[in-house]
Order: sequence, then structure tokens, then C-alpha cells
Amino acid sequence: MPLLDPTLWQDGPTLTGGTAPVTEPATGQTLATIDLAAPADVTEAAVRAQAAQRDWARATHSERAAVLRRAGDLFATHPAELRDWLVRESGSIPGKADFELHIAAQECYEAAALASRALGEVLPSEAPRLSFTRREPAGVVAVVAPFNAPLILAIRSVAPALALGNAVLLKPDRRTAVCGGLAPAAVFAAAGLPGGLLHVLPGGAGTGAAVVADPLVRVVSFTGSTASGRLVGELAGRHLKRAHLELGGNSALLVLRDADVEAAVAQASWGSFFHQGQICMTAGRHLVHASLYDEYVERLAARADELAVGDPYREQVHLGPLIDRAQLERVRGLVEASTQQGAKLVTGGSDRELFYRPTVLAGVGDDTPAYTEEVFGPVAPVRSFATEDEAVELASAGPYGLALGIVTADAGRGLDLAGRIPTGIAHVNDQTVNDEAVAPFGGVGASGTGARFGGEANLGAFTELRWTTVRTTPGGHPF
Repeated sequence: MPLLDPTLWQDGPTLTGGTAPVTEPATGQTLATIDLAAPADVTEAAVRAQAAQRDWARATHSERAAVLRRAGDLFATHPAELRDWLVRESGSIPGKADFELHIAAQECYEAAALASRALGEVLPSEAPRLSFTRREPAGVVAVVAPFNAPLILAIRSVAPALALGNAVLLKPDRRTAVCGGLAPAAVFAAAGLPGGLLHVLPGGAGTGAAVVADPLVRVVSFTGSTASGRLVGELAGRHLKRAHLELGGNSALLVLRDADVEAAVAQASWGSFFHQGQICMTAGRHLVHASLYDEYVERLAARADELAVGDPYREQVHLGPLIDRAQLERVRGLVEASTQQGAKLVTGGSDRELFYRPTVLAGVGDDTPAYTEEVFGPVAPVRSFATEDEAVELASAGPYGLALGIVTADAGRGLDLAGRIPTGIAHVNDQTVNDEAVAPFGGVGASGTGARFGGEANLGAFTELRWTTVRTTPGGHPF
């Protein structure tokens, strides 16, 4: 029986929010039909999750770790089946799908190691007692994941939350509900995760609000746009629960005067056009030294012209489709508004169905929409700078602070510049799109609430720190 047999997708009661088609963006074909969650389903799932979590929290660390290791193995041993869903449902090229599967496996293996990590410390005390801290599971964790890297951005919170003894309500984007929700749930079920611990609740904004507001949910892990993240943070705060927010970005790629232009363009092309630019870390602002600017623009445009755009499931291409018509209209509108305000369209700017050509804009400025806003499409706005101080000022401008790339022949100088620019992630002699399961991930400013995912950060994200003391006999007090 295949791992993703549709008859096994829904665990537990049937969801009551109606049904929705699973659509292939490249063709418009319906791949499957899924059930959607209504707010009442969220309430029921939270009750079941809380009940299951009590026993799971009492399981030994080795029992929890074993489930996570088996899940990692399943991601590694079922690549073809899982890859096809990522390619067809999310518009990923096969290489991007393979990267997601690799990271998903690594997230599970890293999470397995968390289960046996030192979860507290002994503290000094002025009283004759043992004083220590201990990390306890938060309880029920809500994970709200987006469409663009649906498997990674679900697993990076689901896996550590489960490993640390929590239950999870997973609300995937309804456009990628299989590869971002039902597929990982099927993997965990096959890995032996006890029933009731992971609930997949596809739906729209109302479902997401119900997941965040449910009184049994204690921690919210949200990945998505800055606008939606503000609403999630406000709602979570109103209910006095923690919200870890990984939001949008408009990341800068700095090309310093001493950089090799061809090497810089190779970095830039990947940073802006990978997965059609639908990556929060995408290089959205190319800041190039004035002495290299003309050559850089020419070479980047030539590289963009060489890239094939089409159906990633049936053709060998570099870029697949944008996720839906609304996203296409947004990208098209930002590019057209930018050219109307004086930016030069060097190449691209055209579309067919949901396929948008990789686009290079030159002559952009502070008021160019495609430069100042997060496009979430394959658009590379290029701007020149004269001095390193100006580069730092330009890179630091704007509300976002997610990722930064610097290309230079002097790595030390690059590292020094990185320290002057507010950002959650910085790469010297690399572009902005990078991810590893062992590394903390997150941004500052409008890009989120800091590095709350990955590595050591997961311990704080999905546990509560409890202070405990023990005396051998009851102590006396003044009254």
C-alpha cells in the first residue's frame, strides 16, 4: 500500500468544513479532494490532542526519539512518492522537492536528538534545598505553515514539538494541504506516532484564527506574510500565549567593488529566481558597486534569459508556475508599477498562464514598488552604490530583516559589513536562500520575532521552563 494512500489521509473524525480540490498550478488539473476544517473541528482536535499529549509526555525520551528517527527514515526512503506531490501541488522543480525531503529527514533526526538533551540545570540556593530548572512540554502546539516550502516549513516545527513531548495541531495552507500537511501526517503515522498527537486541519483564515485562539493551545508557531503574522501575534497576545513568528522579507544581496562579477551573478540568479522567487529569503534587492553595475545587470539579464520556465512535472525546467492567479497578478502589478515609475525592464516581465519569466529591473530607487516591497516572484531589482557606508545604509533601510548576502574577495570585510546591518541571517560569499536543520532561523523587525526555529532554539520554543525545589524535610518560616 502506498504511503500516501488517500484513504488514509484523515485520522480521526471527518472534518466538517466542506471539501476543496487539490489543484496542480502548472495545468489546473485536480489531483485530489480534501476535507476542510471548521472551527468546531479545531475544538474537537484540541481536546483529543490534549488527552493524547499527557501519555506522550510521560513516554521515555528514547520512545519519542525512535518515532522521530523512523519518520526521518521514511522521508529518505519514499522520495519518489513524496517528490511528485511537492512538484505537482506546490510547483516545485524536482531539485527543490529533493531539497525539501532532505531537510525534512534532517529535521526529524535533529528533533530525535532533542528528546534526550539536558532539559534543565541545577541552581544555587540560599536555603538548604535542591534547586533546579526543568523544561516541560508546552502541551498543545499550533503550527500554521505556508505554501512556498510546505514540507520544510511544517516539519521544522512539528518534529521538535513532538520530540519534546507535545501534541500538534497543524494548519497547512489549503493550496498545499497534501505535501504540507497530510503527507507529513502519513509519514508520522507510519513511523508509529500514537493516535491523537498530530491533527491536520486545512482551511482558510477562519480555521487559522480558531487554531490560534483555542484555549488548549499554549504555543503558536506561524510562518507566513508579515500582514498575517501581525494578526496572529495580536490574537495570540490577547489570549496570553506565545507566538513564534517567521514572516516576510526583502533581503539584500551586496556585491562589493572587489567581487568577481560572474561569481556574483551565479549567486544572484539562484537567490532571486529559485522557486519562482516564492521564498521568504529571496534576494529582493541587489545592491551593486557602481563600478560593476552595468556589467552585473547585463550578465544577470543574460542568465535570466537562459532559464527555462514551464511545467516541472512534465518538462526539465528551472522555474515552475506561481502558486495561483492572485500571486501572478501581484507580481505583474508590482513590475508594471515599477516601470511606470521609471525603472528599466531589462528582461522578463512577461507571463503565460501561471508562468512568469525571470525579470531584471535596473534603475530602481527608494520609491520603486518592486524594490521596496516583498514581491514573492522571480524579480531582481538592481541598484548601485558608491561607498560601503552607502551600501550599509541601503541594506539597512526598510522594515524587514531576514537574510543578507555579501559577495566580496575579502571575507573579513564582508563579515564586518554584515555586523553593521540588522538581519537574522547573514551569509558572506553566498546568496540569501539557505537552510539547515541544525541552524537557528528567523528574522528581526517586520521579518518576525527572531531566531525561534532550529537547533537550540527549539528547546525554548516548545517547552516551558519550570523552577523546582526539594527539601528533605519541611522548612520553617517566620509565621
